[in-house]
Amino acid sequence: MSETPVIETFPTVDAWAEAIAARLSETLGAAVRDNGRAVFAGPGGTTPAPVYRRLAATDLDWAKIAVTLVDERYVPETSPESNARLIRDVLLQDKAAAGRFIPLYTPEVTVDRAAIVAAHALAAEGGRFDAVLLGMGEDGHICSMFPDSPTLKTLLTPTLKPTVLGVPHGRDGAAPTLERLSINLAYLMSAGRVILGLKGAAKRRVFEEQAKGDPKIQPIAALIAAGVPLEVLYTEAS
Repeated sequence: MSETPVIETFPTVDAWAEAIAARLSETLGAAVRDNGRAVFAGPGGTTPAPVYRRLAATDLDWAKIAVTLVDERYVPETSPESNARLIRDVLLQDKAAAGRFIPLYTPEVTVDRAAIVAAHALAAEGGRFDAVLLGMGEDGHICSMFPDSPTLKTLLTPTLKPTVLGVPHGRDGAAPTLERLSINLAYLMSAGRVILGLKGAAKRRVFEEQAKGDPKIQPIAALIAAGVPLEVLYTEAS
């Protein structure tokens, strides 16, 4: 059984965002130096914005860095619900404007077709992420790995190859409210560095509870059981 990672605590959102951005940039910079290229995957939502602003101002060879998402809503970038929009508006600015964006969303007939297109696009970049930033919802979901979702067990199967899957919207008011696209557990298992950024005491409690859960149906437990190189950075400030 893999051990639950230590939760590293930071006094302010600034200190927390600074630490995450420094670690991500260190890993991306090393990958560019060693391999001539790097791939970063991160979440949408409001939580990562201060991290992305700091990353965008960092001196890296951004022209050699590809940027993608860990999950996306099945909506075009013009939608306020789009995660791609946050990446373009906040991360791919300043020095990072030279980075290349690989969207998960394309306007295919179905979300599952879009997932196949996204899986091919990521495979063409080497099928592995050098650095990943994750957030976690108050229901314990990471990426689009939602409790009770019909795709959850497939997304959490550690023996599958890295891929992208379509996630249907939840029934009877369950999350998610929109169809989504999500990377699977295998992408996190093969990543060079994985940072989970947590803000607020409620999220810490959820993490501690989920860490002891069932890896077949609880994403945090699955990350730990699969030996994902997880670093957990937390600030009580939100």
